[in-house]
Amino acid sequence: MNPFDYIFQPANSPASRHLLLLHGTGGDENDMLPIGQHLLPGAAILSPRGKISENGAPRFFRRFGPGQLDVNDWKFRSGELADFLDQQDEKRELDPALRVAAGYSNGANIAQGLLLLRPESIGAAVLFRPMFVTDDVPNTDLEGRRVLVLSGTADPLRHPADPDRLVRLLLDRGARVDSHLLPAGHELTPADIDIAHDWIASLT
Repeated sequence: MNPFDYIFQPANSPASRHLLLLHGTGGDENDMLPIGQHLLPGAAILSPRGKISENGAPRFFRRFGPGQLDVNDWKFRSGELADFLDQQDEKRELDPALRVAAGYSNGANIAQGLLLLRPESIGAAVLFRPMFVTDDVPNTDLEGRRVLVLSGTADPLRHPADPDRLVRLLLDRGARVDSHLLPAGHELTPADIDIAHDWIASLT
């Protein structure tokens, strides 16, 4: 199996949680590092690069076109990423229950896959600008999982109903979900980062 390219930064403070950073289309393992360092200063960070290339742009799973996600590949790649996390946990003695996944766009959608298909691999998730991928997923028990959904009111890359459908899907499986609609497009804003920082700090 082709391994993930990734960056691992050990903790440099006694932060109880650690971060999994998941970039958007065209990003790589470096893109989210400045955000991660603001979200949870001093925490250990694991940041993989998506294996799929879309005309040279890294992604975590395939799509057929803008807004047309390959759900079967999403399921496969979510499992593949979860297996990678299992390996990293064994190698680095990381507790998956203390892992906070922070994903942007395509990265938020693969984080969604971890939650819905392999929830044992993460303890909480911040989903920046996610889409609703599918409800064709197992009725997984997400009791105890915390999720923050941050959507832009003027995001042209999602369906208007996506945030509500995603929140409902997670709530129906027992997750505790906080959701915010921000006056923004698809791009991240300082408000996104500040809200996510404060939310992660509130996790117990």
